[in-house]
Amino acid sequence: MDFNKFKTNIEEVKERLKKEFSSIRTGAAAVSVLDNIKVEAYGSQMPVNQLASIGIEDAKTLSISPFDNGISKNIEEAITKADLGLSVSVSGTVIRLSFPDLTSERRVMLLKLAKEKLEDARIRLRKHRDEVKAEIEKQERDGEITEDDKFSAKESMEELTKKGNEELDELYKKKEEEVEN
Repeated sequence: MDFNKFKTNIEEVKERLKKEFSSIRTGAAAVSVLDNIKVEAYGSQMPVNQLASIGIEDAKTLSISPFDNGISKNIEEAITKADLGLSVSVSGTVIRLSFPDLTSERRVMLLKLAKEKLEDARIRLRKHRDEVKAEIEKQERDGEITEDDKFSAKESMEELTKKGNEELDELYKKKEEEVEN
């Protein structure tokens, strides 16, 4: 049984979780909080990083300098609508985002959100595992593999699933430490 597709699916689930975790804001300024924000510009929805240069001024401040000053207002509105819990200020053509210190209730909320994203990733992983399991059982019914091969393939599949879940848990633990510090 070839598990390359399953391994690829596990990696995709991990990468998606990493990306989702990067959008969960902690107390430090991080450019990744803007990754999912789309701005109405030039007749379409565009990511902020294609419309402006983004820099980290200090540990708690991002600066956004639009390439075209005419879209500053659109960028400001998109960030405000995204409700990231950041304070937005405009001085001239530069938009500044200030990251407030995390309150204990905000930390609890962020950890709950991270836990939900972890559970979603686990569900996606189980879905991929179930697809592989169905394929193994189909191959046995069709006579392509023996019963012994089926059991060893299922065992290998469970090993990969267990390893994938452990890696997802590690990602969560890192995020948890980031939020709590």
